[in-house]
Amino acid sequence: MSIKYIIRVLIIFATHTLLSQDHLYSSLTIPENLSQHANAVVRLNEVTVTLESSSEMSVREKRIITVLNKEGNENINAYVHYDKGIKIRALQVLAFDAFGEEIKKVKKNDFKDVSAVSGGTLYSDSRVKYLEYTPIKYPYTIEFTYETVSGNTAFIPSFTPIGEYFVSVENSTYTMNYPETITIRKKEKNFNDDILKKEESSGRIFYEAHNLEAFKPEAYSPSFRNIVPEVLLATNEFVYEGVQAKVEDWNTMGTWFYNNLLKGRDHISEKTKQEILRLVEDVTDPIEKAKIVYNFVQENTRYISVQVGIGGMQPIAAIDVDNVKYGDCKGLTNYTKSLLDLVGVKSNYTRLYASPRDQISVDKEFVSFGGQTNHVILNIPSENEENIWLECTSQKLPFGFIGDFTDDRDVLVITPEGGKIVHTKKYTTKENTQTLTGQYSVSNEGSIEAAFIVVSKGIQYDNKYGLATKPERDLDKHYKDRWSYINNMTIDKMSIDNDKDNIEFRETLNFKATNYPKIVANRMLLTVNALNRNTHVPDRYRNRTLPLKIKRGFKDVDEVEIILPSDYKVESLPGKKTIENKFGSYTSEVIVKDENTLIYKRTFVINDGEFPKEGYSDFRNFYKEVAKQDNSKIALIKNQS
Repeated sequence: MSIKYIIRVLIIFATHTLLSQDHLYSSLTIPENLSQHANAVVRLNEVTVTLESSSEMSVREKRIITVLNKEGNENINAYVHYDKGIKIRALQVLAFDAFGEEIKKVKKNDFKDVSAVSGGTLYSDSRVKYLEYTPIKYPYTIEFTYETVSGNTAFIPSFTPIGEYFVSVENSTYTMNYPETITIRKKEKNFNDDILKKEESSGRIFYEAHNLEAFKPEAYSPSFRNIVPEVLLATNEFVYEGVQAKVEDWNTMGTWFYNNLLKGRDHISEKTKQEILRLVEDVTDPIEKAKIVYNFVQENTRYISVQVGIGGMQPIAAIDVDNVKYGDCKGLTNYTKSLLDLVGVKSNYTRLYASPRDQISVDKEFVSFGGQTNHVILNIPSENEENIWLECTSQKLPFGFIGDFTDDRDVLVITPEGGKIVHTKKYTTKENTQTLTGQYSVSNEGSIEAAFIVVSKGIQYDNKYGLATKPERDLDKHYKDRWSYINNMTIDKMSIDNDKDNIEFRETLNFKATNYPKIVANRMLLTVNALNRNTHVPDRYRNRTLPLKIKRGFKDVDEVEIILPSDYKVESLPGKKTIENKFGSYTSEVIVKDENTLIYKRTFVINDGEFPKEGYSDFRNFYKEVAKQDNSKIALIKNQS
């Protein structure tokens, strides 16, 4: 059979398929530009939000998505949350093969139905129906349709045509229908008239987007949410759990929230009350009282993960957390606040968007919880010093340390007097330090023995404090991975001191390794930086598309004594090196202490900041040069006998 004949048959078959099937269900009709860099292609996403009144909202969605490979399976997102306030009216999935032929139908009762929260009976009303589907081959297409109705109108879905990396969009529409008596507020972000269109008329808002190519992640770039198009929508009047609200700004939103969702939920059992009062009996300093309360919460409760959008906005009452000894971020924060009230320490319930990768702020101008908050922490205000922030879900974090999960972003602090936007702690470059001091010796045969101490603070503390609870076997593996450039390593000593009072993490390490330097004839080449070598070079991009964003800076300072092998002497040393630019700085030098001892000093600083995409290559070159300098070698020559 000839190649031409096979091609002709395939063309005829494909043409017949396209004519007989809606083109959205066939992978053969995907535009070529949408397949590039994509694991999945959204063929159609139709969202219709209908506000019948300020107390009733329905949401209908139809999404057709073609999955191109295994990685695209996670982009189907065929699930719906429901609880006593959200009812599912319709739910269905249809599956199609590559040619658009229907191969499976999943009705509402065939979806998996599970609790949305594991390990917590307090949230038993929160459930999720989701699709469990194992594809036979790729590509395939899923049509997911659902409709929900709710009496809560505080959260109006946003229009977000692109929701994930490696997903392109062929067609996406959003329609909002509403009574003319209701005023809809909206904020358009990264809106481009070339690809996004809108229509407005009395009682209707319509958005559409076409032909949106997939975003590829790029290292050191702004958060995904800050680069993709999005439209936020909200009303000044809404109903939540039967409570009417009318808000004009964050201050009135905070007042409504406090009076209707927080007030009166601070009761504590008499047993716990007496225990707390006993613990602070002789303490007068309010911060010391707060530390005692925070430690009590850490030791006597556990966290269960519940998204803020699940289980409602209102925290579980403090007495319920007190009884069961667990809660989500809302419940544990309210519980901690209630205990602080008991000992006379003022604190404020705080809503924010938490993520270690993205520092997303609450929009000061656009008043709505929808899409702007996903977490709750506690604020202890201070007039003369920095505010104190408490992460009440952690059993390990030191008092007043929040780390990269909630740092450096605008948040909504809710007080009895109203809401206000406040910025959380920013860990500056000079605070995010790692200091390494110690020594290593090299034998005549090329073995190395090292003994040193590493002290980490700020975000560098945040990166390491979890090691304090690791078993020795895991620690051994961690350190061998951390110094992967040293072969044949044997760790003799691993000592960790997690100083929560001073928020310092101290690591004391001793290790040995064979064949560290390179020995050729009567010469030894010794890489001088054995203990903190930078091997990271940012990824290269031929056509960088996103700006450069360094979210957090840091400073490393090393001072290491090097004891040379007795049979060798220095033939040549690397010269002092200094680099300084807008991205940071680097200095290194080797100082001769005596004929058998050298002192190696090194300081490496990276500054946080935002820069145009054109500066990325210079930033990458800076890291390359640091890696090169960290690989500098000392030349030793064997003594003549």
